[in-house]
Amino acid sequence: MTLLEATCARIREPDTRVAVEMQRRLDDKTKPRGSLGRLEEIACQVAAIRGDIDTAALPPRKAVVVMGADHGVAEESVSAYPQEVTAQMLLNFARGGAAINVLARQAGARVVVVDMGVKTELPALPEIRSLRIGAGTRNFTREPAMSRAEALRALEAGIDIATELAADGITLLGIGDMGIGNTTSSSALTAAFTGAPPAEVVGRGTGIDDDGLHRKIDVVRRALALHRPDAADAVGTLAQLGGYEIAGLAGVVLGAVAARVPVIVDGFICGAAALTAARIAPAAAASLIASHRSVEAGHRAVLKAIGQRPLLDLDLRLGEGTGAVLAMNLVEAALAIVREMATFASAGVTDRDA
Repeated sequence: MTLLEATCARIREPDTRVAVEMQRRLDDKTKPRGSLGRLEEIACQVAAIRGDIDTAALPPRKAVVVMGADHGVAEESVSAYPQEVTAQMLLNFARGGAAINVLARQAGARVVVVDMGVKTELPALPEIRSLRIGAGTRNFTREPAMSRAEALRALEAGIDIATELAADGITLLGIGDMGIGNTTSSSALTAAFTGAPPAEVVGRGTGIDDDGLHRKIDVVRRALALHRPDAADAVGTLAQLGGYEIAGLAGVVLGAVAARVPVIVDGFICGAAALTAARIAPAAAASLIASHRSVEAGHRAVLKAIGQRPLLDLDLRLGEGTGAVLAMNLVEAALAIVREMATFASAGVTDRDA
């Protein structure tokens, strides 16, 4: 049995009985029942994923895995930025100067930066883990982005990272991305997995103009016509249209869910990775927490496909895991309510049903 197969075999749906018990505990707090709205939903969801109320209610230990890689489809002029920006931004992450570093510090989350296949190999730095599958994927308008073996290697690299973090005590995990051209890859995957037409799932990414948008839509159409992906073969579809960082993040999702660690999903690219993971192991979808609604056109299709309602809507479109770490603050707040808020009995407050 491969690592991917063994990991998928360990994935279970969240325990709804634990969620019911958590709601009972919340109903005992000094407030009208349900009055904290989605904060109560979050607490119940985390408890069900973790499988134990007391464990779930502890202050979470947080990390965000940010994976970067380059995409051969960038040759089709689908981005407003040159491809060397991928490597430059990973170095920025390593120095702590990017938005994800700032917001992660605010959230108290560890940032794990991974080079899954940047075109130009980076210098060896302790702040960047090198799990390179190759020097960027191939141009999927001409050939598959990667071989099936490469896709599996990337998936299993992500599983290893999630397993390691869970063993190190991480109990709340976010995912983030970096890669010039990766919104094109994510659009192609979203179209393949949902059946949505390219024009509905292709957006402006880094800020391309109208001509660039039309070119990007055409690129996705050509890729789908060339490969005719079989959505039932999620790994095969990932190999045809994906990216090394998207595959790695899908593996992070699978590894975390198998370890009963909730995964906070960032925007469109991470959403495409999470959708891929959910197509590989359908039970994984219920252990995802959608952090925010991206302005990218395809993100709505992704959220619908994974059955998740986002916590935030801030017009974000940066990536990097920024939305995920912002949402960590809400998750932590929800769990603090469970730990710290008085009950009717402890506070001497009369309950309505008393």
